Amino acid sequence: MTQRLGNTRLKAARLAAGYRSQQVLAAAMNELGLSVGERQIRRWESDSPPWPHPDCQQALTQLLGLDMQTLGFTPPNGRDQRTAHGSAGRQRPGAMTTLAPAPAGGICAIQPASVADDFQAITHSHRHLYWSVSPTALHPAVIAHAVLGCALLPKTAGHTRSTVAAALAETWMLGGRIEFFDLREPERADATLLRALQAASEANDPLLGSAILAHTALIPGWEGNREAASERVSAARAYARRGPASAELWAWLDTVEAECETLCGRAEAALHLIEHAEDVLTSGSEYETPAWLDWFSSVHLAALKGNTQLKAGHLPQARETLTGALNALGPAEAKQSIAILGDLAAVESASGHPEEACAWAVRALDQLSLTGCATGMDRVREVRRSLARHQHEQCVRDLDERLYGWSTTIRALTDVDPDRPHHVPDLYARPYPG
Repeated sequence: MTQRLGNTRLKAARLAAGYRSQQVLAAAMNELGLSVGERQIRRWESDSPPWPHPDCQQALTQLLGLDMQTLGFTPPNGRDQRTAHGSAGRQRPGAMTTLAPAPAGGICAIQPASVADDFQAITHSHRHLYWSVSPTALHPAVIAHAVLGCALLPKTAGHTRSTVAAALAETWMLGGRIEFFDLREPERADATLLRALQAASEANDPLLGSAILAHTALIPGWEGNREAASERVSAARAYARRGPASAELWAWLDTVEAECETLCGRAEAALHLIEHAEDVLTSGSEYETPAWLDWFSSVHLAALKGNTQLKAGHLPQARETLTGALNALGPAEAKQSIAILGDLAAVESASGHPEEACAWAVRALDQLSLTGCATGMDRVREVRRSLARHQHEQCVRDLDERLYGWSTTIRALTDVDPDRPHHVPDLYARPYPG
């Protein structure tokens, strides 16, 4: 007696798309405004699946990324199959927009559901490695992982596709963060963050979109373009309102705007925003903070507050705030200490205490030797320039011995002109053609 296995093509496509049960697939179809139950999915996965209604065809091809015949359905005589390019059916107002289907061409064209967890696991590992691994070593791996994600995404569908897309958005965002904060390549970071936003759109993840847009606001902010920075922050807030944004995300958006205001010479306005962020954190919210928002906490807010107080000329307050932030950092947050140490050095330099300033700057260099960060090195170099009137004192000479090692000197000369490429030339390349 021949054993009946049912419509194995539809079942395999359902599992590959990340819908682990018939009930879950039915729920996904209902999100599109249909009325489909588990019993109907069971009929479609039977030995003789009935030809679905046109609206259900549309939903199946959208969610599973394959055409109807590849999904194991045989159209009745005189009937053509409905494709994913047809009408969207009875989609209810406000329903979640689904991702575009992956190219058809057989079950083998679709990656298994496990690819989402595997790809996401590497993304999470890169996120953790950022805090201890040198950015120049980590960046190539992050970008290579993003390239892999771009290759995988067209071969996934449904829940699997949205999970891969979200992990890909986070990966591109991490790449943009490294390029902007650590490598000081703002133009490249802007392009990378745009790719992150496209991936977040594929995942339909408004909170990731908000975080990415907020990062892009810092790029014109660093250039003193307040109008462009403000527009991007407004866009980030709009995206945050579309999802369950936590208090930490809202407070971080305040700090991004505050940093842009500080960079544009409006430190007092920035302090008001920071005060609002402190109130938001104190009030809290019912929503959970996304795991990828690991660069912000009350300690990081205090660090920004201290930097803003420094820029506003409130030196005693800045010293107290920054010292408290430094003492509150955990062992795993050593990289975060670079900016705080640099700011404490700047506070002491502005207060006329060169020895204390040099001591803080040396501590920053100690940490920079472990992790590296272009933004942190910029702060140390600013402190050294502010100590020009004390350059004959021994403490400043000792700082110079640390600051002007071979690698730091070459990097400093490379970055003198902001219009020059941010890379060190190849020693063994021919300096002249021919």
